[in-house]
Amino acid sequence: MNPDLAEIASHFRFAGDLFQVEPVRSGHINDSYAASFRAPGGGTRRYLLQRINQHVFRSPERLMENIEAITAHLRAKVLSAGGDPDREALTLVRTTDRGVLHQTPGGDFWRAALFIEGARTYEMAANLEQVCSAGRAFGRFQRMVGDFPAERLHETIPNFHHTPKRLDALLNAARRDVVNRARSVQPEIEFAVERAAGTCILIDLQRAGSLPRRVTHNDTKLNNVLLDDTTGEGICVIDLDTVMPGLSLYDLGDALRSTANTAAEDEPDLSRVALDLEVYECLVAGYLDAAGGLLTPLEIELVPLAARLMTLECGIRFLTDHLNGDLYFRVGRPDHNLDRCRTQLQLVRDMEGRRTDMERVIARYRLS
Repeated sequence: MNPDLAEIASHFRFAGDLFQVEPVRSGHINDSYAASFRAPGGGTRRYLLQRINQHVFRSPERLMENIEAITAHLRAKVLSAGGDPDREALTLVRTTDRGVLHQTPGGDFWRAALFIEGARTYEMAANLEQVCSAGRAFGRFQRMVGDFPAERLHETIPNFHHTPKRLDALLNAARRDVVNRARSVQPEIEFAVERAAGTCILIDLQRAGSLPRRVTHNDTKLNNVLLDDTTGEGICVIDLDTVMPGLSLYDLGDALRSTANTAAEDEPDLSRVALDLEVYECLVAGYLDAAGGLLTPLEIELVPLAARLMTLECGIRFLTDHLNGDLYFRVGRPDHNLDRCRTQLQLVRDMEGRRTDMERVIARYRLS
């Protein structure tokens, strides 16, 4: 057992005696561990212990203010519906001084939550049932936070889904070229620049008042939904670090980007990358059904655009991190972020070629 982790765990109000800590490998940003305790009355209980990445999240206190507020709201919704809030919402564990953050002498910030048992996340969907379940989970999340005042939340990462500013950051990274990689990625940079004019569409519509500002998750990958091991249903949306004011189209678009790809997010063989139209429709159907009429006709109409835009933005972010020396996303091999970037850009190409098909699917739901 890592003695540092044992010492950190001692600052939280866990029940029982710690006997094991294991790393949790999923996720690109924070360092996560499953801490197992022997309960006083017998049996064991696990908790999630996380170190917050302060390079990404500059204000852990504000981050946790958001998460405290949203988890309390979600738990109240689950309880009023007769559900189990310990499985259908995140349960934060308080520190010994009754806060939600422990800061080490070295300046690291740690938090903890109850580990939700009997459910797991998936990097890629194994079947359409999982896709529909994930879509319903994200749609249900959007519906449950629909009455939470967005202005109460901090922007944990300013301009997170501001695609034009993401493009500006890419061009700035290319000019600085701190690790001498810009020359080898000129085709990828040009691909993004050629699509610059379309990056401001959603932002302009929001500014004009045509798209409502909502509380949104902003990182709706498939692996941010826990699927029940028995029923296969999506029981809880996790990783609430980027919950803040935004557009519903950011969430639905990013969910489609990450789920309707026929290949993994970091697939180096681009011939395997394409839009799975059946998965696309399944996720849209699940999301809209669970959202319960929350989205406006214009929001629904713009789903194909949002899917392309969020895919392009994600590719830009991966490429920017590659140029900056892999500071944001955790990498597991040389050029990992470049592989991720190229996969996203290839998916954009395929979406552009199948735009009519994507719009035809959405028309059925917009008119229903």
